[in-house]
Amino acid sequence: MLNMLPVVLVPGLACSPRIYALQIPDLWRAAPVHLANHARGGDMATIARRILAEAPLRFALAGHSMGGYIALEMFRQAPERIGRLALLNTSARPETPEATERRRSWIAEVKAGGYRTVMDRLFEKFVHPALARDAGLHRIVLDMADDVGPDAFVWQLEAIMTRADSRPTLTQIKCPTLVLTCDTDNMVPNEFSTEIAAGIAGAKLVTIPDCGHLPQLEKPQAMTDALLDWLEM
Repeated sequence: MLNMLPVVLVPGLACSPRIYALQIPDLWRAAPVHLANHARGGDMATIARRILAEAPLRFALAGHSMGGYIALEMFRQAPERIGRLALLNTSARPETPEATERRRSWIAEVKAGGYRTVMDRLFEKFVHPALARDAGLHRIVLDMADDVGPDAFVWQLEAIMTRADSRPTLTQIKCPTLVLTCDTDNMVPNEFSTEIAAGIAGAKLVTIPDCGHLPQLEKPQAMTDALLDWLEM
């Protein structure tokens, strides 16, 4: 029987609840589903605190990419409330100077009116190379970017740049944990997920083949199956 803890889903950078649209029907049949809003400003701690204030008392938590950074911060703030944890295409490491420089260039471009141009470039990094010209996927990514908007995108980048090092937190995680990555993730290297899984006792590491950074959209059934298995761990 599936675990009936409510499930809180946190999207990634420039992603809206649409990112989980193909998983929600199956998850909804298993448990109540809550979609977190991570696009209202603040640093990582503030974003996590706001989501915790709106979440059920105890829940299963899944975070994708930036959502994984938020999920780890939520665990730091309220570990007793998180009964299960899924860290999807994410990292426990802090920001590097090189990544900060790249994000600052995106912020400057967005503030100069180039939000769509930045998102077009990111799309090519988000998906498997075989899907780089997939018009349907491109449209969904742009629609999600419109949901978030340029101001919130900048806030998200600023929060990411100042996030904490979550590696010391990993040994404190005792709940059933899924760590998921994809073999062609060009945004977050596979070894970052391997590092997370190695740091959490009993964590299950899943790698989705022939997939980029957006498995919810690129390999929706594989992602759904992984999340349903996680609820049974």
